Amino acid sequence: MERIPILRMGEFLLVTIQVDMHDRLAQALQDDLAERVVKDSAQGVLIDISSMEIVDSFMGRMIGTIAMICATLDAQTVVVGMRPAVAITLVELGIALEGVRTALNVDKGMELLVASRGKRSMA
Repeated sequence: MERIPILRMGEFLLVTIQVDMHDRLAQALQDDLAERVVKDSAQGVLIDISSMEIVDSFMGRMIGTIAMICATLDAQTVVVGMRPAVAITLVELGIALEGVRTALNVDKGMELLVASRGKRSMA
């Protein structure tokens, strides 16, 4: 079975989804990401979905679930590269991505993760 690569960038993990997601691949990504957050003591996860043209209700919920798992493991989640059609679909499906911060691109997403790290260390 194919896997989505998870890259380590310092204290953050970067996931770039470059293939059409199906249910088993999404589940494998969720499991792999949870393991990597713990293994690498990651402070944040950046998920780039700019290549995804369509997000169905399952994928929308999966992104939310990944964010909740990461938060439980003390890592922030930022989703970047969401296309307008994807955002509209998520709203129309009534899917609220609670706990998921979004940014327009990878650079802005990394800025959010770095900024949130600074706030967490002050607390």
